[in-house]
Amino acid sequence: MAGGAGEVRDLRDRADIARLVREFYARAFADPIIGPIFTDVARMDLEHHLPIMCDFWETVVFQAGTYHRNALTLHEALNRRAPLGEAEFGRWLDLWTATVDDLFAGESAERAKVQARRIASSMQRRLAGGSGSAFETIGTRDRLAAAGEIDDVGEAPAR
Repeated sequence: MAGGAGEVRDLRDRADIARLVREFYARAFADPIIGPIFTDVARMDLEHHLPIMCDFWETVVFQAGTYHRNALTLHEALNRRAPLGEAEFGRWLDLWTATVDDLFAGESAERAKVQARRIASSMQRRLAGGSGSAFETIGTRDRLAAAGEIDDVGEAPAR
């Protein structure tokens, strides 16, 4: 819990970001789906990586401007060694969301989850060769129906 005596509060500062990021990585490293990517493929030095990730999430959540790297470039290199697809991004997002929900609640916590969904979706599209924009998948009803993405009433077909 984020406060004392059962109190859950919102993310407020870098110390909260650090708590969130540290707990997330503890879960991610132990996870059977994405843990090996961090430990065996990336061989991540967590103590070195934590301040960088705190810079990233502090910038994402509080617009702090402390992150000055290119996250996509790092993930492109990792993707060449261990393909990162829907299962990996989905699990990352599930763990991130659960960690946020377990520790914090409020506007900034919600922003951390919304932005994580956006980042995961964009990065997954870009690693697959797309532009990163969700809007590239917008199409006409006829094209979507022809591709089998919707049925004749505009719903996704049952699979």
